Amino acid sequence: MKPGFVYETYAPYTRHEKVCDVVFRGGEFFNVYTGEWLHGDVACQNGVIVGIGSYEGKEIVDCQGKKLVPGFIDAHLHMESTLVAPHQLVENAVQFGTTTYIVDPHEAANVSGKAGIDYLLEDTEGVPANVYLMMPSCVPATSFEDNGAVFSAQDMAGYLGHPRVLGLGEVMDYPAVENGQPDMMEKLALFSGRMIDGHAPNLSEQQLQLYRLAGIRTDHEASGFAYACQEVRNGLQVLIGEGSAARHLDEIVKGIVQSGIRPDSFCFCTDDKHIQDIRREGHISYHIRRSIELGLRPEDAIRMATLHAARTYGLDHLGAIRVGAQADIVILDDLAKVSIAKVYYQGKNVRDFSYQGVVPPSELTHTLHVKPVRPEQLVLRCDGESDVIEVLPGELLTKHRRICLPQVDGIFVPNATYNKIAVVERHRATGKVGTGAIVGFGIRGGAIASSVSHDSHNLIVIGDNDKDILLALTELARMGGGYCITGGGTVKESLPLRIMGLMSERPHDEVDKQVKKMTALAYAMGVSPGISPFTTLSFMALPVIPELRVTARGIFDVVTFEFCK
Repeated sequence: MKPGFVYETYAPYTRHEKVCDVVFRGGEFFNVYTGEWLHGDVACQNGVIVGIGSYEGKEIVDCQGKKLVPGFIDAHLHMESTLVAPHQLVENAVQFGTTTYIVDPHEAANVSGKAGIDYLLEDTEGVPANVYLMMPSCVPATSFEDNGAVFSAQDMAGYLGHPRVLGLGEVMDYPAVENGQPDMMEKLALFSGRMIDGHAPNLSEQQLQLYRLAGIRTDHEASGFAYACQEVRNGLQVLIGEGSAARHLDEIVKGIVQSGIRPDSFCFCTDDKHIQDIRREGHISYHIRRSIELGLRPEDAIRMATLHAARTYGLDHLGAIRVGAQADIVILDDLAKVSIAKVYYQGKNVRDFSYQGVVPPSELTHTLHVKPVRPEQLVLRCDGESDVIEVLPGELLTKHRRICLPQVDGIFVPNATYNKIAVVERHRATGKVGTGAIVGFGIRGGAIASSVSHDSHNLIVIGDNDKDILLALTELARMGGGYCITGGGTVKESLPLRIMGLMSERPHDEVDKQVKKMTALAYAMGVSPGISPFTTLSFMALPVIPELRVTARGIFDVVTFEFCK
């Protein structure tokens, strides 16, 4: 919208020549620019704030005794990780005050390419929130991955003019940046001058400098304050990730508070968060509340959730309560607790919106093409020490261990301590199966499996015996994708995820209930406390997060960037 058009349209309301649609009256509103809490009516017309002061409106929203803050912004997330259709994520998360979502659709793109991206755009077209997409930069995540599609710079070019496409999504393939690989350089050049997100766990100082030199401007993989500061010093905006598995907020925010460092270079994001966790603890509202509990000034926490993110992504019309900004407003009963009374999107209560979403096309609900796994394909030989993945509670990072595994005649025999992990290619029925050993997960008397396994989303399973592992894989194929837990030779619980093997067509409350039930069962079967069973499982196949992962081709060492022999 051109500035002149905005002025000509809304100036009569600002000058009191016309009565506004909606006026928020009686509360204190937060000025994100000065850090002040101010009094005054907030007047809105056609979803835009047109005046602050004393105004009349056709509708008066009584905010007496309340605090008004801008709508919250999730600076980086994968909608597919909520397990429900995109519009259902918004329907839930917006109730917690998140009115803007910066989405990287690389999960959908890795399965279904352009069709998956288009589905996310279409399903969020009419939701009561601002949903923006970043074009997925690494589809596949690495050159050796067995995923469902390739998404090139040429494919991205057609989206450059889309009003809801902001830039290039997280650049996970650091070696491609460092080595100047042509396809990566083409993508970076295509988005030169636009926003480019990063994915930079544990890079050296020089590597971070090369990363920033390439035009990459954010990272959400900092798990500690020292590394986050190193990124900030190199000009990166740190998106503090707090989802269902990776929980980095406490350490980073404690560091901000204790060091007194300026919080301007920090925002909040969920990255990957299940629907039941959103409903249980909140969305970006949780980040704000927890940061305040850790000693961060409420005003700084709110800025990190609003203004900082808006500025990072060039969304000047969002992230503030000011004249000319979009009227996305959260009304709080209690600031410290981030207790939400009402949420408004474009000047309308989000509870007044009704949206059903779109029906996913058939090509997105029939994406599993998997060759049945033979028992001998699960055999893992282990003469002497073997490369073993160690799971770390509250982390997506793993440790590379060299361990003498339990064995009979040189063949690994899994147990409750040393589980077996396997990944099965599911896009082209190639029959590829990669196996390994994992410690720290702890399932006993069965297996847990999923078709959600970042980023290629092949079938992944962890168990303490081959019989239940094979049964779980068979059940996933039968359902067309989903979650499954087996034990004693039977399917104990399952959840179909037919949309690309990533999301359910069922209502969010049904999905929430079933995931809660399956998570409780996983813990009852020994999965270690501090580990999110399905989310942790899903990341064990992503060969861009150190130190060890397993793919359909075998165990991969992310540090040396080569397969273990």
